[in-house]
Amino acid sequence: MPDYTLVNLADVDDAAVAGGFSEVQEAHFATRALGLADLGLSYQVVRPNRHHAFGHRHKEIEEVYVVVGGAGTCRLDDGEVPVKRLDAIRVAPSVTRGFAASAEGLELLVFSPIAPGDAEIVESFFEG
Repeated sequence: MPDYTLVNLADVDDAAVAGGFSEVQEAHFATRALGLADLGLSYQVVRPNRHHAFGHRHKEIEEVYVVVGGAGTCRLDDGEVPVKRLDAIRVAPSVTRGFAASAEGLELLVFSPIAPGDAEIVESFFEG
């Protein structure tokens, strides 16, 4: 029998609840649930007409975001890029990033190497 793990991403705990930002998003980090050794995976939902609770950037790792539902914008430092279903965007480590949803909401899959301590949260990214 092959070695595999099957997980429904909606069944993974929503870290946004514990973080106190479930009004604007969901964040299902599936790395542990899948038993991944090197790759990180999360399923994120940005609620309609809302944005991520904060932006973030990395010291060394790049990430790939795939829009699996809805539409919105990806804020990258001081610019914005419109995104829609099945768009994939690679973001270099030092770029501060975050997503905002259109009226239909936004669903994302996020892929990155596992690198504890590599992320830096930018609380005020969406202010102003």
